[in-house]
Amino acid sequence: MKEFKDKVAVITGAGSGIGRAIAERFAREEMKIVLADVEELPLSKAESELRDMGTKVIGVLTDVSNAEDVERLATKSIDTFGAVHILCNNAGVFGDFAPVWRQSLKDWEWVLGVNLWGVIHGIRTFAPIMLDQDEDAHIVNTASVAGLFSMPLVSLYHVTKSAIISLSESLYYELLLQNAKVKVSILCPGMVKTGFMESERNRPTHLQANDKTRTEIEGAWFDAYREFISHGMTPEEVADHTINAICEEKFYVFPNPEPLEIVRLRMETILEQSNPKLHLTDAMKKRLLI
Repeated sequence: MKEFKDKVAVITGAGSGIGRAIAERFAREEMKIVLADVEELPLSKAESELRDMGTKVIGVLTDVSNAEDVERLATKSIDTFGAVHILCNNAGVFGDFAPVWRQSLKDWEWVLGVNLWGVIHGIRTFAPIMLDQDEDAHIVNTASVAGLFSMPLVSLYHVTKSAIISLSESLYYELLLQNAKVKVSILCPGMVKTGFMESERNRPTHLQANDKTRTEIEGAWFDAYREFISHGMTPEEVADHTINAICEEKFYVFPNPEPLEIVRLRMETILEQSNPKLHLTDAMKKRLLI
């Protein structure tokens, strides 16, 4: 896709962070935009500020883990703008820092529901619409470079992001088999300055878990992640990479390439059929006193 003016983009998780930055980037291309988010106030603010820029925009309160919510989002998008040319399945949550055996079923249900089922619902709902349009269109699924390697204490996040990458690769092949005009990209950022580590604020009441007291090492990892994020790239930089990938029909999108060294070392370990090794950057080793 090369032309964006007057095309329609639907972005989940658009009230803040990467989703908000992508929306603003699309607005500069004079696109029509549908913002979806589970947080009402940030969603309303984003809608108002984009409208002040002269953008044709609507905000739709959406819980992407709920299939009916995503179907309602699609209906609202079509009823308002008549088409969908870009879908950004971007909504995501982080989860907690704890070993796998201490993650509750409510933890798993929440993180899988938003991160993975949100993408599944998005594809199942919007892909048929985009295919029937028979126009150039693009699906961007936000995963993470964390989908290509694993770290301790954040298994929920890694599991969902790995699944999104596999799902997106299958979708890529399936669209090729259809000779479809719909293309797909998998967005795999590293550390980005967002508030996603505070995503507990959006956890539904019925999925609230018991309070967890972190051990010393769990606390150290949590603090290290928070510090790395504070020095990460900006959401606006990620948004620039996203629109470039759409223009170039680029599938794998790595806005910050530094973590790819860890990916390479992990792949070598697999090919060597040796036991997993915990690969850390020098900055991580220093922060964790390893």
